[in-house]
Amino acid sequence: MPSTFRLGLCQIKVDTLKEKNLLLAQQAVQEAASKGCQIVALPEMFNCPYGNEFFPSYAEQFPHGATLQALSSLAKEHKIYLVGGSIPEKDQGSLYNTCFIFGPEGQILARHRKIHLFDIDIPGGITFKESDTLSPGNSITVFDTPFCRVGVAICYDIRFPELVRSVALKGAQLLLLPGAFNMTTGPAHWELTMRARALDNQIYVAAISPARDEKADYVAFGHSLVTTPWGDVLVQADEKPTILTADIDLNFLTQIRQQLPLLKHRREQVYF
Repeated sequence: MPSTFRLGLCQIKVDTLKEKNLLLAQQAVQEAASKGCQIVALPEMFNCPYGNEFFPSYAEQFPHGATLQALSSLAKEHKIYLVGGSIPEKDQGSLYNTCFIFGPEGQILARHRKIHLFDIDIPGGITFKESDTLSPGNSITVFDTPFCRVGVAICYDIRFPELVRSVALKGAQLLLLPGAFNMTTGPAHWELTMRARALDNQIYVAAISPARDEKADYVAFGHSLVTTPWGDVLVQADEKPTILTADIDLNFLTQIRQQLPLLKHRREQVYF
């Protein structure tokens, strides 16, 4: 198993036209692959404006739909592991905020449905209720690559330490988080939360945001980033569209866990 690999995060703008969003995603994935990225990730709701009024009409059902077909084809064409951000998924009368993960042969490897729905009310900030249209997922998601085991969560999921700890205990060394923090929560908590989850669990955390669009009803913070098992920021974008790359060093992760063996020192019998 190689000790290093290159990760690509595609921070793209989201338009009201699904076809345009798929074209932007295609171009971004192609650029990331051309830069040697072996795992590539897209943002939360990359094919759909973030809003309850959009989710039903943009939703697709696996394995059908233009977005899912495009993701499979992109993964196969570029021989990459493609973490397809998230899209609205419809299944048996319910809608989910779902990330589909495809392997280098275009095969489906995993599917993560957002577990924690974003139902919040911050006076003077933002009010949103995903549960008005979406249903929650009920499964922790990890998948294997030749490089390492990877966990996937979506946006609000990152605020729940129990979930990320469970991902780490399942062997994940990297957590990929398609997320769209907003202009209230982003400046306050985006970097802080990613660094905290990485530090607590001694894993890499990569968070992939849409680029900022001030004209959108829901304005994403941007600032896609990768944090290290030591809790440092390895790379971080600004708010504009970009392809962010990071070389993930698993030897460094091993060293951190040997020097400060937090996971080995856990005493579950005391906690529960």
